[in-house]
Amino acid sequence: MLYYNIMRTITITTTASLIASLTLTCSLTAQQTTPNTKPNTKLQNKKNKPAPIPIDLIEDPHVRAELGINEFTAPSIRLIFDDLDQLTPMPVRETRHTLPKRMPLSRTDLALEIGFLIADGFLAVQHGHIEDIEPIAKNLSKYGRALGAGDRVNRHAKSLLENAKKKNTEALKDQLAATQKDVEKELVQLKDADLAHLISLGGWIRALECASAAVTKEFTEERAYQLFREDIADYYEGSIGGLEPRISKTPKFTAIREICSGLKLTMTLADDQEPSEKKVTEITTQAKKLAKITLKRDK
Repeated sequence: MLYYNIMRTITITTTASLIASLTLTCSLTAQQTTPNTKPNTKLQNKKNKPAPIPIDLIEDPHVRAELGINEFTAPSIRLIFDDLDQLTPMPVRETRHTLPKRMPLSRTDLALEIGFLIADGFLAVQHGHIEDIEPIAKNLSKYGRALGAGDRVNRHAKSLLENAKKKNTEALKDQLAATQKDVEKELVQLKDADLAHLISLGGWIRALECASAAVTKEFTEERAYQLFREDIADYYEGSIGGLEPRISKTPKFTAIREICSGLKLTMTLADDQEPSEKKVTEITTQAKKLAKITLKRDK
């Protein structure tokens, strides 16, 4: 399992971009290990301070800093799945959720479910379930229209269908990642940037649910290390707390944040501690609960 030990200096000429760059530079510390070496990650959260985005999950820090959007953007769903690639095969269909035919009434539910759909797209591509791309692409088009990003999403949905016919897996991954980025941009223009966090949150929850089930099914310490990313749980716990109170204070998001907080503790390993089946079972149980709460729609 690869963790990263990256120290980079981002120099941007404009004042706004420089501030964003310095924020990123302060958070560019992570661990790089070989598959046989235990990672030595530490909790990043400080009281009353939001946790930085894990640097290995920022797809293009230069571009995002230049655009000045790293303050509200979220981890790349594509990079989340790249990190879990060695857990393949994962129990995709055994853990799959069937979304209702009617669209959610709440925009927060729309955003979370788009994250699930993009994650399901990556799972389908990784596992060769190309036939699943067509319904995912059609759903993304519907959700994009409902969220106000229809034109952007429709272009990607069309490309997803075309590349699914050609079985071009890399192009499919590119389009899924681009879908997340373009919806983020649209939400920023609509002054609804909080929802960008929720798209990524939905993608991570779906990834964690499937990945933890895979490790439970076939446990090894090496595979288990992929789940022990307390920095990611820490980030999402903090990002929920940073949402507008009308979102963050609802029972649904209070429950999600509490589970993320518990996962952060479960995923934290002492220097002399190895991943255990007991901890993996707890992560799996909480991930299932998290997915269930996430997909429970507001009425």
